[in-house]
Amino acid sequence: MAYKITDECISCGACEPECPNNAISEEEIIYIVDPDKCTECVGSHESSRCVEVCPVDCCILDPEHEESREQLLEKWRRLHPGETPAVT
Repeated sequence: MAYKITDECISCGACEPECPNNAISEEEIIYIVDPDKCTECVGSHESSRCVEVCPVDCCILDPEHEESREQLLEKWRRLHPGETPAVT
């Protein structure tokens, strides 16, 4: 499932450059995650980078966007055509 950023976000910007899919963007007050681009870093990293770098633990799984690992990997392939996943 995709991640989402909670209202506890302090807009530090640590997560945005870590996202391999450009799924994180800055809004007026906090950062947001585009669920159509978030793959939980499946295909790119062993673990979710936004979660690892967030100093206030505001990156959480979004229950409204449940996906299997296979679905996340397929999404990664659509976002990175012609590339080979670093992690499957």
